[in-house]
Amino acid sequence: MKIRIVLILLLSFYFSTSVSAEVPLKAAFIRDHQLWMKEGNQEIQLTTGRYVYSPQWSKDGRFIAYLDGDKQAEKTYLFIYDVKQKESYQPYSTIETKNFQWSPVSNQLAYNADGVLNVTKTENGRPKGFENVSLGVSDFAWFPSGKEFIVSSQSNLLPTGWEPVHLFKVSVDAKLDSDKIKPFYTIQTNTTDLFAINAEYFKWSSDGKWVSFLATPTASWSNDSNTLCVLSSAGDHFQVIGKMLWYKDWIKWAPTKNQLAYISGEGRFFVENKKTRVADIPILNQQKEYTPKGYVDLDIDWFSPEEVIVARAKENKEWKEGPVPTMFTTLYAINIKSAEQKQISFPKKNELDDKPQVVGSYITWYRKDQHGNQGEVWIKNGLNGSENRWLKHVDSAAVFFDKK
Repeated sequence: MKIRIVLILLLSFYFSTSVSAEVPLKAAFIRDHQLWMKEGNQEIQLTTGRYVYSPQWSKDGRFIAYLDGDKQAEKTYLFIYDVKQKESYQPYSTIETKNFQWSPVSNQLAYNADGVLNVTKTENGRPKGFENVSLGVSDFAWFPSGKEFIVSSQSNLLPTGWEPVHLFKVSVDAKLDSDKIKPFYTIQTNTTDLFAINAEYFKWSSDGKWVSFLATPTASWSNDSNTLCVLSSAGDHFQVIGKMLWYKDWIKWAPTKNQLAYISGEGRFFVENKKTRVADIPILNQQKEYTPKGYVDLDIDWFSPEEVIVARAKENKEWKEGPVPTMFTTLYAINIKSAEQKQISFPKKNELDDKPQVVGSYITWYRKDQHGNQGEVWIKNGLNGSENRWLKHVDSAAVFFDKK
């Protein structure tokens, strides 16, 4: 009897320490529409009276840029929270935007305001003020050097049809000077193989030698199908990778190799035809598909150079009309070398796990009840670690600061 009591006490002590032990993670998150931060075990509310969207960490973790708007997000304005000074401020009054990105090398912020690409100046060590960079911008991304942008400009409809989609290389200090804005690549489109009027969601490979993006057609068409493409950093080698929906988080470069994991498949509904593929770039061989028959994958991230994490659910081909069914996703790990796959998260009935993020050795995800308005952030250390709840009552997945 004494042995049994001691064993129970030991197990209870182990369980409590494994759950309450401080985790070396830092994240921004949204709770009741307000911006919060958690570092270790401490949660701090950073805003009040706002309607926060899209928090992003600066490279050094001192700043969190975010959007403040209303419930419909029809108009959203750019704000920055200074973690060091513990205050929110606007880099310039009334910057209306939905698209902003931190520099990969500094605390400089770029944003697209109604087709005008701008960058912040620096004042007392903080992003403040702005300079115009380029007009006619549809989407953009920093080059890995932080010295230029790759920029797309949406094509125009002429009496003869749609123009090609033009990409440009733009110096950060262009200041609207056309001599510092150079043609980078022209995407020749057609209505059969590659129809697109825009290029969006640029992402660079780990070595900076390739950039991926979606070539997107007109609005209604793009709800069902877009074309994933890659382009070399010199702008001289272009390849079409496959067809997919327009979710930027469904495209992930490998951490060390020129391999691109993505969720392929056409059709706007998640009930079928959403498969994980991994392509070696440049494409020389047939792509490998990893989703078993009868299942769909609906989110993805890399855990290691040979392993990816996916959010997976059973297909629902029986559904044809009426309310779109909830897809109860669970996290699986896939070894792309051996093709071995295993379940790594275990939600309860009517719960779903999605939005996997890998931060160092930790796997994080968002767990939500089918009928709830808020969810929880769960974590585990490694593929075989125990899963633990890290945040409660959050509006969406947390955004983790990653020092890499």
